[in-house]
Amino acid sequence: MRELAPRYYPSGSPVSPISRFGGQPFIIGAAALMAIVVGIGAIAAWRAYTGTSPELDRVVVTRQLQARATQASEQLVEKTKGIEATQQESIDQLQVVQDQLQTVRRLLAAQQADTKRLSEQVTTLTESIDGLRQSFASARADDPAPSVRKSSRKKVYRSAQRKRSSKG
Repeated sequence: MRELAPRYYPSGSPVSPISRFGGQPFIIGAAALMAIVVGIGAIAAWRAYTGTSPELDRVVVTRQLQARATQASEQLVEKTKGIEATQQESIDQLQVVQDQLQTVRRLLAAQQADTKRLSEQVTTLTESIDGLRQSFASARADDPAPSVRKSSRKKVYRSAQRKRSSKG
């Protein structure tokens, strides 16, 4: 291997850079391990002292979110059931109104038929009355002695009075 920066080892020296650290790699490894253990211990002590753990916080937050989602789902189900019940009530009411409308239509049709029948009867009676008036008018025009009848009635009335007065 070629070194970039010259080291001040005399050439031909029995000490090479690798052999110089011969006993020290164990110490470096032990020191690194101790630093890692001390770091982990410090983190554990800090979490224990503050009483919070991000993992536990995440679990709690996740459970809260699940509970909220479950509650929201239950509310949606309840609202959906309420809407279904309201919709069924509306449908029932609409059917009742439709039945009532059919009844009103039938009654209206019967009433219109009665009105038409009565109108025809009134027309027939009006025509009969007009016919009677015309025949009565023509009978009066043909009958020259309506005054004779009146005088004969008067005579009958007078004779009846005389009979009563002579008896009593």
